[in-house]
Amino acid sequence: MNFLENASSSSSSFLLSGIPGLEHLHIWISVPLCLMYLVSILGNFTVLVIIRTEPSLHEPMYLFLSMLALTDLGLSLCTLPTVLAIFWIGARGISHDACFAQLFFIHCLSFLESSVLLSMAFDRFVAICRPLHYASILTNTVIGRIGLASLGRSVALIFPLPFMLKRFPYCHSAVLSHSYCLHQEVMKLACADIKANSIYGMFVIISTVGVDSLLILFSYVLILRTVLSIASRTERLKALNTCVSHICAVLLFYTPMIGLSVIHRFGKQAPHLVQVVMGFVYLLVPPLMNPIVYSVKTKQIRDRITRAFCC
Repeated sequence: MNFLENASSSSSSFLLSGIPGLEHLHIWISVPLCLMYLVSILGNFTVLVIIRTEPSLHEPMYLFLSMLALTDLGLSLCTLPTVLAIFWIGARGISHDACFAQLFFIHCLSFLESSVLLSMAFDRFVAICRPLHYASILTNTVIGRIGLASLGRSVALIFPLPFMLKRFPYCHSAVLSHSYCLHQEVMKLACADIKANSIYGMFVIISTVGVDSLLILFSYVLILRTVLSIASRTERLKALNTCVSHICAVLLFYTPMIGLSVIHRFGKQAPHLVQVVMGFVYLLVPPLMNPIVYSVKTKQIRDRITRAFCC
């Protein structure tokens, strides 16, 4: 109890939460969490190695998939230390600078993943709607530029956030609602006017997640129109089947992200446990499930994994 009071009154550190009310079960809860992190890290690393070492996978679709795997790997690694520290040894304190650095990487990688998913939607659009121009449109140079532009946009939009938070005095309770730092959580602890942070945060979400999700939806409207114009039912199903993995990845990413944003901004009456669970779903489930989905639905990756285990 003394530790909580000291952490709450400290002006140089925050206190991260585990799962409120279940502190006595943290060591047991850490077992499935650790397994999920392990599967996520190994799964994304395996996808990267397979794409890197298999010449037949050096195509635009798989280059975008490797970007997605790198982003998911980064998301898992930047939240893993604080989560394990809380659940294993009860180390809940985190300095302001470390917290600001963590939220920078979490938000930057999250919005980068949104850009990568948009790029993958563009890849599917070109493959289905402009198949004869696919190789000439999506060259390695174009893919590299798309990747750099996505990274540049994410860094440029998130870079001001740590500095906007650093200027605040923190004299309220220093307890954060999650096991890692998020901008919308940290700014609530400031004893100052946070209107500028709130407006800028909404602007970032709309200009990234909002725009990207609308463009992805628009691309699938065009894809669906093209697919329905194909005479052969078999060819229609084959074309749609190439989009299933990407649609799953989009739903896995945007659904919990939008849900968590809505809860933080408008669901003040929601139980605290719901916020905590949504936070874990938002940052842990997409990196965990994406390599599984793509391994199951992509024959080349599935065959390579099968050969590796057989050997």
